Amino acid sequence: MDHAIQLRTAAPGDLDWIHGLRHRVYAEELGQHQAHPSGRLSDGLDGDNVYLVAARGDTRIGFVSLTPPWVGRYSLDKYLTREELPVLSEESPFEIRVLTVEERWRSTAAAPLLMYAALRWVAARGGRRVVAMGRTELLDMYLAAGLRPVGRTVRSGAVSFEVLTGDVAELTRTVRDRHGRTLDRLREGLDWRLDADFAPRADGCEHGGAFFSAIGTDFRTLSRRHQVVAADVLDAWFPPSPEVRAALTEDPGWTARTSPPTGAEGLLAEIAGARGLPVESLAVGAGSSDLIFRAFGRWLTPESRVLLLDPTYGEYAHVTERVIGCRVDRLRLRREEGWVLDPARLAAATEDGRYDLVVVVNPNNPTGRHAPADALRAVIEASPARTRWWIDEAYLGYVDPAESLAGLASVDPRVVVCTSLSKMYALSGMRAAYLVADPDTAGELRRWTPPWPVSLPAQLAAVTALRDPAYYAERWARTGELRRELAAALAELDGFASVDEGLANFLTVTLPPDGPSAARLVRECRRHDVYLRDLSPMSPAFEGRTFRVAVRDTAENARVVAACRSALDALRAGASAAVPASDRVAAGAAGGGGAR
Repeated sequence: MDHAIQLRTAAPGDLDWIHGLRHRVYAEELGQHQAHPSGRLSDGLDGDNVYLVAARGDTRIGFVSLTPPWVGRYSLDKYLTREELPVLSEESPFEIRVLTVEERWRSTAAAPLLMYAALRWVAARGGRRVVAMGRTELLDMYLAAGLRPVGRTVRSGAVSFEVLTGDVAELTRTVRDRHGRTLDRLREGLDWRLDADFAPRADGCEHGGAFFSAIGTDFRTLSRRHQVVAADVLDAWFPPSPEVRAALTEDPGWTARTSPPTGAEGLLAEIAGARGLPVESLAVGAGSSDLIFRAFGRWLTPESRVLLLDPTYGEYAHVTERVIGCRVDRLRLRREEGWVLDPARLAAATEDGRYDLVVVVNPNNPTGRHAPADALRAVIEASPARTRWWIDEAYLGYVDPAESLAGLASVDPRVVVCTSLSKMYALSGMRAAYLVADPDTAGELRRWTPPWPVSLPAQLAAVTALRDPAYYAERWARTGELRRELAAALAELDGFASVDEGLANFLTVTLPPDGPSAARLVRECRRHDVYLRDLSPMSPAFEGRTFRVAVRDTAENARVVAACRSALDALRAGASAAVPASDRVAAGAAGGGGAR
């Protein structure tokens, strides 16, 4: 790979070259800026943006600059107000700018690869939209990539630019559809060093569960499960109750070969009895995702308008935006406010009736925060009649089952409560869930439910689990103890900015802005067979530096802590070895450039 094109984030030692190349191109060649006696060109964003660099061996070829939304300002702010360019305020885009290649390399694939690298970097940070300024004479190139003008032209020195924007998911599809074969060919000779996958995931929502790559999805090496810590998915750390295990092992041959009750009638009755709900207000499915797809597909169209929390469970954005094509807005939760959902902000966002559906995950995943039932009920009851509310209570048992809005959902046609039995009852592999709605809504969904929606093992396990509340109440309480112990142990490590518990069976850990990215730490932990969840692709709010850890038992939690300690040490050692001492001094003087 010595002569392969290398793509990486800029090191401090790259900054002088970047500033020199910018001066040669934008001052001397294009006349956009006045020439400077230093022969260097920089701007006020250099301490906050990120540079991606293309190089071949020791020869640097070109770069592109990225300004993330968490910086709070863009280069476009120098030319247009937020009123003239509302996309900057309304959609929190990433700005891609100053794509620059050394003259003798401009006929190579360097520029397209840098643009593709920028797109992958943005997607890995949860970016949903990009903005850019494209030179007018190169507009066709940007249009071919899928970017679209917003109707604003900017003049800077002797150069005119079109302001462009694009949806990250659509741009990714366009690039892969039009240039996929070329990219795959180029990949063979590419030294890709970015903390983002080269290729996007296949269609579908990104979830945890990467630990199966270490066990084997063909199930031929299941013994590997004893070596792997699966803390990247929120399965229970404890087994199902002894009664559930006994029911499943009494006659597994009969359970495997026998068709289940067609409409899960016994499961519906058991849920109704355990929760004090009318059976006609219930519908069951093979996990929450089954119910989400079935219900949203019935209720929503591309003309529907939906409000989601941001960040929240990714399946909701996937179904509404990418499957159905709804118009989706987001109510942004704020790190500085502890990710807490403010009922007043939610009420203000929904009071005018613009939304067909509002989705609230409570407690929220991945923040672990819970909005009190009384406050949420008051917002719902004051909202317009046309707005439907979907309340996801998958993790409510870790807070208090009495906080459920299921009773409201059974009588209010605007409200649906969805509850997974997977996580709370240690039945993730079984796939069982239910929703609560008024009888007409629940009846409609039952009519659109295929026969045998929940397997016989799953029905048997769920019914038995609901009959053993004492076992699960004790396990939920123990989960809180384990979470607090894990949080305290992680907080003692040198290298984390914060450890946030929340109230469910997971916690989130944030790295400092000048530390390694969450993706790099998660990747390093996998060397120890410890799998954590990088939250960066879920939302830009995480700034590429927050990961989630599922609570495991005492021994596995200790392995999580040990892996994180080793990963931090390895990443610090690698960063120190990669940057000469003189460059580290220069980086401090320059504000860090794009090295984070």
